[in-house]
Amino acid sequence: MEITLDITAIYPGTFDPVTLGHIDVAERAAKMFDHLIIAVAASPGKQPHFDLQHRCDMAKEVLSDYKNVRIETFSGLLVEFVKAKEASVIVRGLRAVSDFEYEVQLANLNRQMEPDIETVFVAAASQYTFVSSSIVREIAALGGDVSQFVHPLVETALKERNNQ
Repeated sequence: MEITLDITAIYPGTFDPVTLGHIDVAERAAKMFDHLIIAVAASPGKQPHFDLQHRCDMAKEVLSDYKNVRIETFSGLLVEFVKAKEASVIVRGLRAVSDFEYEVQLANLNRQMEPDIETVFVAAASQYTFVSSSIVREIAALGGDVSQFVHPLVETALKERNNQ
């Protein structure tokens, strides 16, 4: 008897902006699961640099080559979004050991609320362990070169946003 699973995973984040580290995690998660939804969080409390639609559009553009990946926005509890999408896995990227403790706490909270949802941690490639959206935004705001951290489309968007 052959068992066929059709697994949908959710990779949530603010993606403000999407970095090469995010893309790396998404690429690898897309190979592990049948369907991957990049869930761009509204996150109004974080006062995002880019509005929700712009963050979503950038993610769609830079991940357009992956046929099993789609980009959606969400607000509210992540576990509610995961249930609504009939997904069973949350993907979280880890850059450093310091991320692990916080991410395990979130995974345990999510499991407490929804025991059937699993969290899978994907370690960022070594060249992206120090790259975060906030650092990229700061470098760009100070006129620095962010081309080694983001897709060219995102680099252009950062330049345009900072020149307003």
